[in-house]
Amino acid sequence: MRNVIMLVVGMVVLVLGAQGGIRLVVDHGNTGLLGWLPGGFAARLVCYVVIAAVGVALASWGKRRSDNAGADE
Repeated sequence: MRNVIMLVVGMVVLVLGAQGGIRLVVDHGNTGLLGWLPGGFAARLVCYVVIAAVGVALASWGKRRSDNAGADE
């Protein structure tokens, strides 16, 4: 169950990072959740990419762990 929760959390973080990055690329003034972050467009875009990458890693980890747990039963 814990692995499935990590999978879902990873997917949510991935969606937040991806949609924030896409929104920032389309409209540079719409900063979204990272509006407080200093550094301008480049810093915010890098942060959104990092957030998306963390989401991919968490989802991948949760998927692999849940697949391995199911094979043991």
